[in-house]
This record gives sequence, structure tokens and C-alpha cells, in this order.
Amino acid sequence: MKNRIKVHRAMHDLTQEALANELGVTRQTILAIEKGKYDPSLDLAFKIARFFGVAIEEIFIYDDTAGPR
Repeated sequence: MKNRIKVHRAMHDLTQEALANELGVTRQTILAIEKGKYDPSLDLAFKIARFFGVAIEEIFIYDDTAGPR
């Protein structure tokens, strides 16, 4: 799954640490999600979208061409 978290963070002038604090997760979690190394839970994905005030599809893009991890 691809995501646009880094883009939205930049638009809101937020660091990974600041976003992590707002969401109640670690900076490492945000880093892993941004790099595509970790897919967030559905709950966390909705929290991220809600935090930025956008639809979940605006943040997360399902990539069905990617092979298994």
C-alpha cells in the first residue's frame, strides 16, 4: 500500500515526531508507514486521515500490482 503521509505532513509543517505524538504512536511507526515497510491498522489509518481532515483514500493508495511482502 502506498501513502501520502509525508506530503500531508509537509503541508501541515509537521515532523514525524509531532504527528506520532498527535496519534499516540511512536515516530518509528510513522517512519515505517511512510516508507511502506508497515501497513497501519484500519483504526490507525482512519485516525491519520481524520487528523488531516481528508478521506482515507487521499492518504492511502492500494497498490494491487505489488507482489507479496
